[in-house]
Amino acid sequence: MSQLNPAALEFLHSRRSRPHKTLSTPVPDHDQLEPMLRAGVRVPDHGKLEPWRYIVLERPALERLAAMIPARGQEMLYDDETTTKMQNQIGNAHLVVTVVASPKPSAKIPEEEQLMSAGAVCLSLLNAALAGGWGANWLTGWASRDRTFLRDALGLADHETVAGFIHIGTETSVPPDRDRPDLDAITTWMHG
Repeated sequence: MSQLNPAALEFLHSRRSRPHKTLSTPVPDHDQLEPMLRAGVRVPDHGKLEPWRYIVLERPALERLAAMIPARGQEMLYDDETTTKMQNQIGNAHLVVTVVASPKPSAKIPEEEQLMSAGAVCLSLLNAALAGGWGANWLTGWASRDRTFLRDALGLADHETVAGFIHIGTETSVPPDRDRPDLDAITTWMHG
């Protein structure tokens, strides 16, 4: 049996994302963010393909991206509320780490497994930020799925997608915990 780590288990049992609207400055600087980025990529990666990468969006980049949202939302025929929500999600942020899913050609490792590895990076990075005392949230939204936005705004290749926008900052309020799943309702035990 491995070494017991009660503090890590307590953290995992009590972790709670912070709503992005409650995150403010200060945000981690380069030296503070780097250990979180390192922790983020400590995930299952069968074949050692590294089917993910980061794009760190600082305030000027977020402002540039937010300015692109209204025209793109109109082109996509989104209503004003949907477009404004996406614009605010990006434009009101102070630091966002974009986790890019970047699957690699492999005869052994299917693409869906590589995409799950990118999702694991999102959760690992989110937990690293929370464990480091920062507020953090994992978001997506229509801009994370729009090929034109991904190409023009983020420079993604055609085979790449956004697994998540990880917002990191100083929390301005602690949210109440929410109801958690009924473990008995979602767990099946097979004995043979």
